Amino acid sequence: MTKIKNITVFFLLLIVPFSNCQKENSKGKITMSENSNLQIATFGSGCFWCTEAIFERVNGVVDVVSGYSGGEIENPTYQQVTTGKTGHAECTQIKYDPSIISYDELLEIFWKTHDPTTPNRQGNDVGPQYRSIIFYHNPEQKQKAEFYKQKLDEEKIWENPIVTEIVEFKKFYPAENYHQDYFERNPYQGYCAFVIAPKVEKFEKIFKDKLKKSE
Repeated sequence: MTKIKNITVFFLLLIVPFSNCQKENSKGKITMSENSNLQIATFGSGCFWCTEAIFERVNGVVDVVSGYSGGEIENPTYQQVTTGKTGHAECTQIKYDPSIISYDELLEIFWKTHDPTTPNRQGNDVGPQYRSIIFYHNPEQKQKAEFYKQKLDEEKIWENPIVTEIVEFKKFYPAENYHQDYFERNPYQGYCAFVIAPKVEKFEKIFKDKLKKSE
């Protein structure tokens, strides 16, 4: 719990220089006229079922798609990626409204909801497809990701150094349809019930102020 508090305070102190002014939006909804302002973030933090379930709950996030990125094989299948030989990572592509949620805040959620110090592993999910990775879409995203990674390491938020890769985004391949919204559609499946559900519950407690409003 101490480490969670430390990283929260850390981001509160550092987020000001980078964040744009936030427009208030009590409903957290985006109209079609605002869609031209949407931006994209792409993160890999282990099983994409987990990552998708987390970011779908964030106010200002419009869409989350599970998929693959970072490898050389075109149009990879899940079966190919699970071999760990394609170079691809399981990741989520996040479409968000920067007037509601900033990239800085998305980075905070990214780093706080997985272990960025374990190479090619998250819990019992082992292999390069589960590596911690940020695919930046522009120089500003790269700068912010590198800045926070360095500062988090300097602050010793985790005992071991951060191994998160920060690489330029090239191409994203959406995963098969049955992977999309997996947790929402299969809440009682074993992995969902025993791995994802506790993770989501913990996230919702820590990030109460960033959750979407209930209808």
